[in-house]
Amino acid sequence: MAGDVKGDLQAYDDINVTPMLDLAYVLLVVFIIMTTASVQGVRVTEPKTMAANNLAKPQTRGITITADGQVYLDAYPVSMDQLRDNLAQYKAANPALPVVLKADAAAQYDKVMQVLEIAKQLDITEIGLATKRLH
Repeated sequence: MAGDVKGDLQAYDDINVTPMLDLAYVLLVVFIIMTTASVQGVRVTEPKTMAANNLAKPQTRGITITADGQVYLDAYPVSMDQLRDNLAQYKAANPALPVVLKADAAAQYDKVMQVLEIAKQLDITEIGLATKRLH
């Protein structure tokens, strides 16, 4: 009887880890997809307009102004000086740099004008203003 138990134990000495690795890879892929899908920028309430929606190009830089006046460049909070420096670098790399300005409807008009003034100083001419279409 003792020989039978020992024989049974030897049959299970090798553990097949392939299904466990398959599960780990699937979980890793799901985690990567979910984290990249959730990082979309800063949420603001855009003003409504009848103008057609403008589609942003992949190299487009997004500037967001929240209702409390905080300025973001591609979802990262920046000061006006940092915004000017970063946009100058992007403009040097791409002379036809397109920029989309997305401001909350309750944002201070002065902040919007400061951002537009920076864009003008850097000779950024392709500026889109993001709005929501009226239904």
